Amino acid sequence: MDIRKEYLEFFKNKGHDIVSSMPLVPDDPTLMFTNAGMVQFKDIFTGAIPKPENPKATSCQLCIRAGGKHNDLENVGYTARHHTLFEMLGNFSFGDYFKKDAIAYAWEFITVNLELPIDKLWVTIHESDDEAYELWQEHIDASRIKRFGDKDNFWSMGDTGACGPCSEIFYDQGEEDFNSEEDCLGGEGDRFLEIWNLVFMQYDRQKDGTLVPLPKPSIDTGMGLERVIAIKEGVLNNFDSSNFQPIIKKIEELAGKTANKETIGSYRVIADHLRATSFMLSQGILFGNEGRPYVSRRILRRAVRHGYLLGFRKPFLAKVYDTLVEILGSHYTDLKSQADYIKEQLTLEEERFFKTIDLGMSIFNEELAKTTDVFSGAIAFKLYDTYGFPLDLTEDMLRDKNLKVDNAKFDELMLEQKTKAKAAWKGSGDAATEGDFKTLLEKYGKNTFVGYEKTFENSVIVALLDEKFQEVEVLNAGQIGWVMLDKTPFYATSGGQSGDTGALEDEEHIAIVEETSKFYDINLSKVKIENSTLKKGEKVQALVVNRKEIEKHHSATHLLQSALKMVLGDTVAQAGSLNDTSKLRFDFTYPKAMTEAQIKEVEDLVNSMIARGISGDVEELPIKEAKNKGAIAMFGEKYGSSVRVVSFGDVSVEFCGGTHVKNTHDIGSIYITKESGVSAGVRRIEAVCGLAAIEYTNSIIKKYQEVQAEIKNKDAIAGIKKLKEQVKELKKEVEVAQSQTAAPVYEEMIDDVKVVVDIVENGDIKKIVDDLKNANDKLAVLLLQAKGDKVMLVAGSKNTNIKAGDWIKTIAPIVGGGGGGRPDFAQAGGKDVSKIKEAKTEALTYAKANI
Repeated sequence: MDIRKEYLEFFKNKGHDIVSSMPLVPDDPTLMFTNAGMVQFKDIFTGAIPKPENPKATSCQLCIRAGGKHNDLENVGYTARHHTLFEMLGNFSFGDYFKKDAIAYAWEFITVNLELPIDKLWVTIHESDDEAYELWQEHIDASRIKRFGDKDNFWSMGDTGACGPCSEIFYDQGEEDFNSEEDCLGGEGDRFLEIWNLVFMQYDRQKDGTLVPLPKPSIDTGMGLERVIAIKEGVLNNFDSSNFQPIIKKIEELAGKTANKETIGSYRVIADHLRATSFMLSQGILFGNEGRPYVSRRILRRAVRHGYLLGFRKPFLAKVYDTLVEILGSHYTDLKSQADYIKEQLTLEEERFFKTIDLGMSIFNEELAKTTDVFSGAIAFKLYDTYGFPLDLTEDMLRDKNLKVDNAKFDELMLEQKTKAKAAWKGSGDAATEGDFKTLLEKYGKNTFVGYEKTFENSVIVALLDEKFQEVEVLNAGQIGWVMLDKTPFYATSGGQSGDTGALEDEEHIAIVEETSKFYDINLSKVKIENSTLKKGEKVQALVVNRKEIEKHHSATHLLQSALKMVLGDTVAQAGSLNDTSKLRFDFTYPKAMTEAQIKEVEDLVNSMIARGISGDVEELPIKEAKNKGAIAMFGEKYGSSVRVVSFGDVSVEFCGGTHVKNTHDIGSIYITKESGVSAGVRRIEAVCGLAAIEYTNSIIKKYQEVQAEIKNKDAIAGIKKLKEQVKELKKEVEVAQSQTAAPVYEEMIDDVKVVVDIVENGDIKKIVDDLKNANDKLAVLLLQAKGDKVMLVAGSKNTNIKAGDWIKTIAPIVGGGGGGRPDFAQAGGKDVSKIKEAKTEALTYAKANI
């Protein structure tokens, strides 16, 4: 039974729209990850955006609870139901049906579709919710309905705003397997397993705590898919279900051992964490050192550490990945289409950690042996800072030993490190708080962006803010502040496109617009008042001056992504971008540096797209139609029921809220100026087009002309070749001069031994010694040579009583040096050139005395 499909089809038949799972990274500054099914509908519930045409929706939402306030990471592997990534089934009503239908739908699906036995089901409600109590009795005996207080059965979005009682459905897994004190309804045990939570959003909580009834109450529900699958399959632990067992079996096969009571936790951790990191990678969350990428790295390294405990010493997760795809790939097709890329990224990160894990574990175990109470915070920090062990990984390793880390010391060292890193940073004043912008939004609402159609507008100043974002009535000459216009042609920085600059003018004065940004959906332009004043309520002419060149770079970025996919493969995905008047920067997922040939091919492809003169087309499409058209969704973006799609023929189709050229001809040309690495698995291309491309080519021409002038040749290449030939000839001449054997001034025969002792001005004295040894049967030779302020000595002996090494050791100190060598060959260096003649005399005396 495909419970996911069954659930969505059930509510579709009840008039709900099936809504796709939103990205794991929500468009919500208060959340690190999407952690519940209602997150993508939050703005609808709060009234920030209008209700959809169909006020009923259903979804199966991917959720992560492994960072920020919502973090289940430390429980994974130790409980039967905690996961870093899970799927949440939900149905939602935006002011349409309420308690009666929500309860009826839930009961029907559980008892009819899932066929769960009624005698195993229990319901809890809020202690004050008599309405829910009466409605539930239409389906279940009153004795199986329990009342609880706010802690268990009241939901709120925050201290103020939408809230209401909730009703939870529990499944009794049986007292034969669960009999602790906590195995009761409302307890912490696993006997009574919560499977579905129905939130009745019926109040608006005021600042004084008063609950005001909402005019149109709403419904928000959530049912954990992993739990329901386990119940349907008759297992008491989510990890024993078909969702996880094939993965665990594959790990057992690779490890060559079967899980037992002591090791089962490690198998479960690996299975869970593989799911989480794989989905994160599929949505563009790579491994890194801060933010979401750091959470991803923590999760994977926890998996690797447990793999290490099972005996793995090399990357293994990529070998398990195909099993994950077999389970979830048919529904989450990105897992299948990006399989090669995801396996590559998993392996690269595993390799990084395996390089340090042995030494890190050695340091950990050494400190553990000395620990009786609290594990050293300094060692924990060293493991984190030097060996890549996240703190929670160290804490996890200590958990089985019932030990804790000295977190105070760890935090002290972490703060010290951050302080050093930021020592050179200087702030620019107090920033506005989230509340300031919310107040502004409540007071004036959103302003209107008209910049898609025009770059000039007659506008009214709705609000003025100073540099610290405090509202003011007037900005005077010389001041810098922020302007909120009722209608603005200025595009606010987003989606990689830089915000517009320009001017605000009237008959009396001018203000320069230095940048434009968006704060909680309010478009604000930063201005510098050149003369006179700006006043709230004043009419001004708003003029954009930088748009055209930004549009060229932005459109070129779209073409660039298409070209990269053509050359490097479909696994290439955008990981960040920047488009301004002078350049474009495009970050993309790819594991290694591009070759010169690949860079040239990509550049040529983009230029061919530009030369073809492809018309740009912008459409507002239903999101399903946009996806069917092949539009590329940018990672991390939140999309409503309809989306803006920018197309350039069949070359590029992307979801995009930015501004673009009308035709690729307008871009002019593109030059890739740099390809580099940003982080593990992420590359960066920098390029120029439009006027910036002209400036780039002019700078190259200027440099070429400078080269022509320097080498005195209009054909620079021919001139350079000629210079290289001249250099080559000169080198040969030098080599010949240096290799010539200078005839020593002094040589004599002592008995039958030729003795040569001399100061040589030119030539290679090592070679001279070798040549003399080859030319004589019996020889004792010691040569000296001044090289700048240094002295070089070389000695050789052939068939004589003199040992070259001893000879050198005797003579070298005279010139302030030392050295030695074999009996047949030795060399030394000295620092006193003034004593070189004295050394020659003593060398000859030594030879006569020792032959």
